Amino acid sequence: MNRTDRLVSMVMLLQSRRVITAAQLADHFEITERTVYRDLAALGEGGVPIVGEPGVGYSLMSGYCLPPVMFSPEEAFAFVTGGLLVERMTDASMRDAIRSAMGKVTAVLPPGLQGRVDRLRKTMVIGGRSPTKGSVPLSTVQRAMAEGCVLRLNYLGAARGAPTERLVEPRGLVFYLDHWHLIAWCRLRGDMRDFRVDRIVRCETLPEPIPPHPDFNLTQHIAKCMMPERSEFAVIEVPDRLIESVRRFWGPTIIEEEATGNEVRVRFVFRSDGFDYVARWLLSMGTDAQILSPEVLQMKVTELALATAEHHQPKKSSRVKTPLT
Repeated sequence: MNRTDRLVSMVMLLQSRRVITAAQLADHFEITERTVYRDLAALGEGGVPIVGEPGVGYSLMSGYCLPPVMFSPEEAFAFVTGGLLVERMTDASMRDAIRSAMGKVTAVLPPGLQGRVDRLRKTMVIGGRSPTKGSVPLSTVQRAMAEGCVLRLNYLGAARGAPTERLVEPRGLVFYLDHWHLIAWCRLRGDMRDFRVDRIVRCETLPEPIPPHPDFNLTQHIAKCMMPERSEFAVIEVPDRLIESVRRFWGPTIIEEEATGNEVRVRFVFRSDGFDYVARWLLSMGTDAQILSPEVLQMKVTELALATAEHHQPKKSSRVKTPLT
């Protein structure tokens, strides 16, 4: 990014934040703090009213904002791609919003670029399964989280016949394994919990603000959940045409992949009490998967395969059939 583009982006970033530190600006633009100070000085000389408070950070003077800016072709194409992903991976509440936003973006593009954007939109398709529709729109959960307050949920767990009321302190919203998940501290359980958004029956924002949690890292928390302390490792080989299916199923629990000709060797982790679960998944792949380790998993799959074959054996009739004459 050249300096001119960086200066414009810096003003836009300042405009989107109430306050931001020099260290945060340096990290965002991958420059030194000394360069940040020079850029801020250049913006000030150019008439941008930047307010700096020692020990707090920098902000734009109240009421100042950038005039509308033009989009480059790459930025417009990125909007199209992002819009298609939003339409596929969210629900109707988000789809309506992204279509409206795309309409506004398209309206300010030059006529030539409008045609290219429209052509790109018509020639791109995002596959995959859309998340299950729940009682509460995803946008409602997003707005509730943006308030930074405690939420009251009515939540229907997978093993429960009726919803339970939970007071939770939201920490993050994550998409994995084809579903959106609200990661929050549950006051009822006194622990972090993962709430599937499509199982939230009701969501209400309370006036109580959530306390700050500077030590919480959402990425690390998700990784820890995917890598339980009591875990086992398995190594399998599958045809390279099936590696995407394996990735979708096991996601971040995959430790290593190694291509061996037309096969891919995969090492993944699973819970110590999950041998039956893994065995059933492997059996669903038929002869396309080969288990390299551990031996106990090989035995589990063999036992399950024999039991399945015996279960589906044709039952011999006790009656003697009379031949037709």
